[in-house]
Amino acid sequence: MAGVDKRADFEDLLPVMAIKLGGEGLINELCNGFQLLMDKDRGVITMESLKRNAAFLGLQDLSEDELAGMVKEGDLDGDGALNQMEFCVLMFRLSPELMQESRFWLEEELKGYGF
Repeated sequence: MAGVDKRADFEDLLPVMAIKLGGEGLINELCNGFQLLMDKDRGVITMESLKRNAAFLGLQDLSEDELAGMVKEGDLDGDGALNQMEFCVLMFRLSPELMQESRFWLEEELKGYGF
C-alpha cells in the first residue's frame, strides 16, 4: 500500500529534521510545507490543493480517498480543511518519536511546577 510506505518514511524523517534544524527550524519548515500545499485563495489545505500539490511531497500515488483521509484526520474544527495549526499538529501526530519526545519535555517542565 503506497500510503503506508510513504507515511513510514515521513515518520523516520521528521525526528531527523528536528535534530538538524532545532525546534524553531522545524516549525519554520512545517510552515513552508503548509504554504506549499495550501489553496492560495482560501489560505488552508483542502483535499483539492493537497491533490494538486502532492507530488511536491512524493505523494502523487495516493488515491483521492487517502488524501481525503489525511485532511479528515487533521481537521480539528470540522471545516473540511487544514489551517496552519491543524497541519502542524497533524505532522507531529504522524511522528510517534516526536510525540514521545514532546511528552518527555512537557513532563519535565511540569515537574518544575510541582506536577
